[in-house]
Amino acid sequence: MEFINRKKELTFLEEKWREPKAQLIVLWGKRRVGKTELVKQFVKDKPHVYFLSESVNEVEQLRRFSNAIGSHFNESLLQTRGFADWEEGFRYVRDKKQRFVFAIDEFPYLIESNRAIPSIFQKGWDEYLTKSNVFLILLGSSISMMETEVLGYRAPLYGRRTGQWRVDPITFEQAGSFRKGKPFEDRLMHYAVAGGIPAYWLQFSKEKDIFRNLKDHVLKKGEMLYEEVELILKEELREPRYYFALLQAISQGKRKLSEIVNATGITQPMANKYLGVLSDLKIVKRELPVTEEKPLKSKKGLYRISDEFFQFWFRFVFPRRGELEMERIDEVLSDIRKAMPQHLPSVYEKVAVEHLWKNMDRFFPFMAVGRWWERNEEIDAVGINPDLNSILFCEVKWSERQVGIDVYEALRGKSKLVEWGKKDRKEYFCLFSKTGFTDAMVKTASKENVSLFKGEVVL
Repeated sequence: MEFINRKKELTFLEEKWREPKAQLIVLWGKRRVGKTELVKQFVKDKPHVYFLSESVNEVEQLRRFSNAIGSHFNESLLQTRGFADWEEGFRYVRDKKQRFVFAIDEFPYLIESNRAIPSIFQKGWDEYLTKSNVFLILLGSSISMMETEVLGYRAPLYGRRTGQWRVDPITFEQAGSFRKGKPFEDRLMHYAVAGGIPAYWLQFSKEKDIFRNLKDHVLKKGEMLYEEVELILKEELREPRYYFALLQAISQGKRKLSEIVNATGITQPMANKYLGVLSDLKIVKRELPVTEEKPLKSKKGLYRISDEFFQFWFRFVFPRRGELEMERIDEVLSDIRKAMPQHLPSVYEKVAVEHLWKNMDRFFPFMAVGRWWERNEEIDAVGINPDLNSILFCEVKWSERQVGIDVYEALRGKSKLVEWGKKDRKEYFCLFSKTGFTDAMVKTASKENVSLFKGEVVL
């Protein structure tokens, strides 16, 4: 299996490996994002111990910990007897004085087995491991627990780590490597489902189109992706039923807080609390017009599901679970096929923003890129740089019809409504189109220096 990208992450780890001292590295990120595979790639040519913590009691955790260390150092007695406690294990590692990677995966499960684990590891690091040559990596998928119990200011391990990296979903361009040679539309439709999560892409067959992949790997009971969202929410959250209600409302187009409250019946204070949790988990994002000067005080916030698979699942799968349980897959798939053209524009907008950052040298160095709206008017993507007094306006069209001058003129009209920058601001314009542009638009773009993107290609 090809390992996709993660060059920055690997470079970071390699640079830390070359430093001649003990290291405590924290890696965290969403489930299935590829943390374990990243570590496997890093350690494949290095002496290492990989310990996967699971949802078992502390005695069993310590036994498995002992077995992993004993196996690496070929200590048969240690494999059978085990360490008496964690401190003995830390002391053993120090006394070996060997440079090796010690990766503890799903560290939050270790904490669940004993809430004092962060303090125990803090003491172990301070008294033993800092005097060793170990390269300790703590990995975790429970973002909330990793950020509070390991990275947080009040966490016992705070200030001990020598490096940390949040492993984020891969980009659309990187994900395209899973379907090399496929047309842009094929890759975008798969991205609209799998997003930037490598494990989801690996569920799909390259030989099948998106609808066959949906039928075989998302809509069919027993497949990993069929119950993936439920398992994640039940693992992460105490009251998943409220989060289900919020996510379904947002997936159906309820984006204002008042709309979400009305649709779910959850009080506004509780909705705010739950939405904050979903934001911390990188499932939901509160979006503001990119030109907002005081985002914390703004009342223009709109919520959207930032995870593509969650958005797809709550829009198309969750409401039809009854039918899918009765194996009426073809009926559900038929409706998804009809609705896909309305689902893809927002995904294309996200991909367009990614390509704007990549092609920033065509415009100016952006400080931010995002949507803009005011009352009934909106612009798909706006890039700004206050220091340069420069602004970019961009329209993104997912349509079978070629984009003409009318779209460009409408964009210019809306740009005049955007109150931002000084009077002599420098304005740039660009258009994205699924199917290309009319001859008249191409000529106008050449004359007025408008950047055009067909699919993902700069014209």
